[in-house]
Amino acid sequence: MAKKGARELVGMICPTCKAQNYVTERNKVNMDTKGKGKLELKKWCQKCKKISLHKETGKLK
Repeated sequence: MAKKGARELVGMICPTCKAQNYVTERNKVNMDTKGKGKLELKKWCQKCKKISLHKETGKLK
């Protein structure tokens, strides 16, 4: 049976314009064991109007 609370909400921020565009979930167990640290995804930024590599931030606005 799966444990409760293995996922957490994180905000995704654009490094170019510093706008928080997305809120997503990540698995705490899998991300910590790989040693990668922060989640990075290519996403569309509405403010910059281009696809950029969005990085995880702990604070949700």
